[in-house]
Amino acid sequence: MATVYYLIQNMLPVAMPLLLVALGGMFSEIGGVVNIALEGIMLFGAFFGALFVYFVQNSGMNPQTVLLLGMLVAAVAGLIYSLLLSFAAVTMKADQVITGTSLNMLIPAVILLFAKMFFISDGITTNMNFYIKEIPVLGKIPVLGDMFFQKTYLTVMISFVFLIIAIIIFYKTKFGLRLRACGEHPHAADSVGINVHRMRYAGTSISGILGGIGGFFYSVGVMDGNVNGHTGVAGFGFLALAVMIFGQWKPIKIFFAAMFFAFLRTLAYSVSLIPFLANLGINQTYYKMLPYIATMVVLAFTSKKSRAPKAEGIPYDKSQR
Repeated sequence: MATVYYLIQNMLPVAMPLLLVALGGMFSEIGGVVNIALEGIMLFGAFFGALFVYFVQNSGMNPQTVLLLGMLVAAVAGLIYSLLLSFAAVTMKADQVITGTSLNMLIPAVILLFAKMFFISDGITTNMNFYIKEIPVLGKIPVLGDMFFQKTYLTVMISFVFLIIAIIIFYKTKFGLRLRACGEHPHAADSVGINVHRMRYAGTSISGILGGIGGFFYSVGVMDGNVNGHTGVAGFGFLALAVMIFGQWKPIKIFFAAMFFAFLRTLAYSVSLIPFLANLGINQTYYKMLPYIATMVVLAFTSKKSRAPKAEGIPYDKSQR
């Protein structure tokens, strides 16, 4: 049972960044903008969040307060970076895939340059510990307390809140309905007075906010608050795209897809704790490949069945009416 607790406790901090970034990609794509730049947005948010933590880590502030403030900084950073994609793809009608790819390539180089100039390092290293050994009261609940409220991070609880908010926005608000309309039938949406460009900016901006927060949560829950220009976010932005597609652009399905990929990654790093797997004598490197192999398999079998909104990625131009 202790192994099960360990796997769940270590799986959740990995799953939550994937969940947030995939939800961000969902909001962007249902509005009609393919956000390939999620990897870059994650790294940009993680960089500024970690930079904030670096400057306040010796101020005596409560670590969880610092985490919340760092989350806000990362959200603003992600928003600003996503506006570059919005401007290029929506306003200038540039190719969305090429724009997103260029944004992904830009930020690692910028971080490396900045870190080399000011920290004489490959990234930003912090010494603040955000780890929560046990949440009062909730941590005492039998079974559930051990699984979800002990040896965890505040990022897990915050991510669940964002998931609930995303579900409400997606299914229960006028904004969610209009955003889906702008992705599926932009000309029809425009004909009833919806500003398609503004809605697409909004969808991409939400994507940037969630992507930035997801990047910071990755640096907290996976990298212990550090950001490295060489390793970046280890392909989590692209993995989040696979999670989004596997989840068929629906929040609840995206949540379970994120848990699935996070479980595979956690399992790969916990082989020595599971006698059956340890006795197989397989090199751990092969287990570490599991999430990415699963990504390719999932995309191969779901790409034809799972379809993004029909107008996804098609530049909208009023002159076409």
